[in-house]
Amino acid sequence: MAVLLVVFVVAFWLCVCTALLRWNEVRYRKKGLPPGTMGWPVFGETTEFLKQGPNFMKNQRARYGKFFKSHILGCPTIVSMDPELNRFILLNEGKGLVPGYPQSMLDILGNCNIAAVHGSTHKYMRGALLSLISPTMIKDQLLPKIDEFMKSHLSNWDGKTINIQEKTKEMALLSSLKQIAGMESGPVCEAFKPEFYKLVLGTLSLPIDLPGTNYRRGFQARKNIISILRQVIEERRASPKAQHDMLGCLLRIEDSRHKLSDEEIIDHIITILYSGYETVSTTSMMAVKYLHDHPRALQELREEHLNIRERKGPEEPIDWNDYKSMRFTRAVIFETARLATIVNGVLRKTTREMELNGFVIPKDWRIYVYTREINYDPFLYPDPLIFNPWRWLDKSLESQKYFMIFGGGSRLCPGKELGIAEISTFLHYFVTRYRWEDVGGDKILKFPRVEAPNGLHIRVLSY
Repeated sequence: MAVLLVVFVVAFWLCVCTALLRWNEVRYRKKGLPPGTMGWPVFGETTEFLKQGPNFMKNQRARYGKFFKSHILGCPTIVSMDPELNRFILLNEGKGLVPGYPQSMLDILGNCNIAAVHGSTHKYMRGALLSLISPTMIKDQLLPKIDEFMKSHLSNWDGKTINIQEKTKEMALLSSLKQIAGMESGPVCEAFKPEFYKLVLGTLSLPIDLPGTNYRRGFQARKNIISILRQVIEERRASPKAQHDMLGCLLRIEDSRHKLSDEEIIDHIITILYSGYETVSTTSMMAVKYLHDHPRALQELREEHLNIRERKGPEEPIDWNDYKSMRFTRAVIFETARLATIVNGVLRKTTREMELNGFVIPKDWRIYVYTREINYDPFLYPDPLIFNPWRWLDKSLESQKYFMIFGGGSRLCPGKELGIAEISTFLHYFVTRYRWEDVGGDKILKFPRVEAPNGLHIRVLSY
């Protein structure tokens, strides 16, 4: 009797699951849509997408081609893996397409963040952001701060076993806080760190506001960060001393047409922190790993930086000319970003029903411009799975039309050069001060984020 009951319960649940899957497929079966599957109601195929990552994409492409439908991160989504079509989508924002980032990201980063706006608002905000991180600003104001921070952050590592993932995350966040608001290590930074890490995790999650979810933790972390930043802004306004940092520039905008509210300033700061954090920290960590695994590349990189140090005094900071001379360092950074695929793609949203690739895409659907595969195209990058920074010494590779490591179109990452300057300065002090050994046994995941779940541990020795 008990066996029959178990069989009945299992059969019943199989019927319910099959019915739910079938209902969800029928619900999104509209004429003109590309082929694909939609998964479960509400959850869609998010679990498979996050767990299987590139394999999920490859399996779907094998079944349905380079343009298929799915339901991920809470939204009905069209996935495009076609390089030519991806380029067209990125270059045609505004023609029925706007940024389409997940609701969790919009909620946690704020409605005023640059990724959430489009049209004239985006154009203005992008211009304002570029003025804060222009080559002139990097040269005159930001690079000296970066150099001072890196010199201090990388001190006293000799003879220690460190988690380089933890160190580069801390480095990326604290360096940005110093540039943005002149915040040095101390109680405020220590309070900021854990909240910011929770915010980052929450941006790539299902927007389900329940206790214990990454979304709930991320949204609460946003509230705590806003409280910290409001206090910083109030203290800055009360101080008679003029501060020449990003926050100072934002507070000095007096033009009534462009004057920012405190809410907009806070969203600007959170966006700048978030935009550079993962790119800088993860690229730095993976560069350390790839250089350890490829001694010839490490030797050439180290020689480039030792030549710079020979021209300078022991404590003399690196300057703009030094930075611009780091040709091989730039090549290492580009190759690391390509091979590790720090950014897998970008999201757009349709503002009207539109035709793409011969299919009709409904209004308010997301389009996931999946750029990961182009990084491993053997026609663009011979031996694409080999770490070969020398390929980037040919500058034409950086300007080829399918180069999407830093985004594309009007959404090309405005902080690209600042990020490269930070990573270059980190590598400068790391390779001229230290050599290192891989402790071993640490696993690296490549999707949805590049990360080492248990850390990436190295033993650091004086060079």
